[in-house]
Amino acid sequence: MSAFRPLMVFTSAMLATAVLAGACLPASAQALNSLNGNNALIRQNDLQILQNRVQRQLYQQQQQQYRAQDRQIVQQPQPVVPQYKPSCTTQIIGATVLSNCR
Repeated sequence: MSAFRPLMVFTSAMLATAVLAGACLPASAQALNSLNGNNALIRQNDLQILQNRVQRQLYQQQQQQYRAQDRQIVQQPQPVVPQYKPSCTTQIIGATVLSNCR
């Protein structure tokens, strides 16, 4: 999980930059609107596209982290099963088999 941290910080910084740029956009869009209305709309659309890309990348990275966590297999310890020694002993004397059970 620590391997994803620098990438996540970078992506968060990109998203913050996009959000700050979006907060400043309406004032500049109004100024451009009076000069050139189409240019402001194109820039606003480009900003929206950039924000969508960053959000999609963040979502995909989060999903990759979740999948990586799900792939980690935690090995369960083998259960301790008591084993009983047989209480019978077998002795072979010549052709005779003697079983002695307690």
